[in-house]
Amino acid sequence: MSIRRQRGAVIIIVLWTAVLLTVLVTAMASRVRLSAQTTANNRDAGLAWAELMGAVSHAEMELMLERMELPVGEPLELADNGEVRTPAYRFNGRDLQLSYPVDENLVVRIYDHAGKINLNRINRQDMQVLITHWLGGLDAEPEQVQELLVAWTDWTDLNELEGIEGAENEYYENLEPGYTPRNNPELDSVEELLLIRGFDEVLQGVNLEAAFTVYGNGRRLNLNLATREAMRLVPGLSEETIENVIAYREREDINNMAEIGEIVPFEELQELAPWVGTNTSNIYTLFVYPRVELSAEETERLEVEDEFYNPDPVTRGYMEILEVRGYTNPPIVYHIDPYGALPDTAPPRVAESDLLF
Repeated sequence: MSIRRQRGAVIIIVLWTAVLLTVLVTAMASRVRLSAQTTANNRDAGLAWAELMGAVSHAEMELMLERMELPVGEPLELADNGEVRTPAYRFNGRDLQLSYPVDENLVVRIYDHAGKINLNRINRQDMQVLITHWLGGLDAEPEQVQELLVAWTDWTDLNELEGIEGAENEYYENLEPGYTPRNNPELDSVEELLLIRGFDEVLQGVNLEAAFTVYGNGRRLNLNLATREAMRLVPGLSEETIENVIAYREREDINNMAEIGEIVPFEELQELAPWVGTNTSNIYTLFVYPRVELSAEETERLEVEDEFYNPDPVTRGYMEILEVRGYTNPPIVYHIDPYGALPDTAPPRVAESDLLF
């Protein structure tokens, strides 16, 4: 009986040992699999980052090449009417094909800041016109326009004297959290607009980086390069006209006011004329991000819901703001945002039969 009990105890011990060893082996195998998966994920992430940074470098090189003379015999891009197109106008946010190719799974978009409203080059009168337009034009309340204008003036002047109904140190320091006004006409960033009393409400929902810039000396908006966000904020452009401008510039360049007059109705053109020009700049925002293709089901759904849906569903990407100094020196990078908000990248939202030109 004693021997049987001993054998039974040994069997139990062996079984428990087997169970413990099985648990330990399973746990170790799980940790090994997790470690292997983590290593693979880190490897893939590292390779993806290297490819993205390579695309960024190629995009910077594209901007430097823009400053070089075209090689003899290089074919020129022609518009539908046979005219030679201006190469610099391709930096208007289109999905670019670079001279130094990048991975086909990456999208590169470059925006010339001549297509944005320069906050550091707006005088008081122009700001009043902009504010009035933002608030509804003829429907704008004069008191609200004046309050915003005085707040802007107090923020950008060189003194701490508060204008009538304005805002200076006392107002801003009593906020939670408090801060002091700029008191300088040169803003450091476009987001600074939201710190000025009343502007956060007026510009609610606006992609500020897409609409505004604080870099360069340009005072006018080039319609060949302008973002939708910027065009929506300047006087003289209805939504319908904006889409016609985008459709027109896909076919040929807009070279002068006469050609603008072919697209913009006369009553709008009078308001718009002081705001537009044909200038370019040496300041750019570039975006690089992985290409995402819509599924067939999603495409079918969007086609039913919206005739003019955006086939590119990506709204954020790696972003750089940089200044190009020529083709012999690397660009100066002013700002980097790994999750920068893209401007509206949709193709023209207008049917062929509704074009104004």
